[in-house]
Amino acid sequence: MDTAAARATSALPDIPCDAEGPVFREPWEAQAFAMALALHERGLFTWSEWAATLASEIKQAQAAGDPDTGETYYRHWLATLERLIAEKGVTTSETLHRYRAAWDHAADRTPHGTPIVLRPEDFD
Repeated sequence: MDTAAARATSALPDIPCDAEGPVFREPWEAQAFAMALALHERGLFTWSEWAATLASEIKQAQAAGDPDTGETYYRHWLATLERLIAEKGVTTSETLHRYRAAWDHAADRTPHGTPIVLRPEDFD
């Protein structure tokens, strides 16, 4: 296992893992994990800060009805990532929303199984 991933799984014991390391159901989960590792390695947040923010996101989701079966873990991970980068001034919530809407627009026009490509008009 990569040393950054090993440090993350050691610092955050709730990460879904098997004997080889973190386990992901979808490619986007691995990408969110990798982004968080990269931003942590660059000093944007500590793992203690990450864990506290992730716990807050999970608690909010549970209060809103998330059944906490483990299937939504990386959705909380992504929400934590978005929240921290907005709080740290890397981007704004508005910019995150704009990109999410552009992604949704691009996904709507993309045939299943084809890579999604963002175009300038997706941001209109």
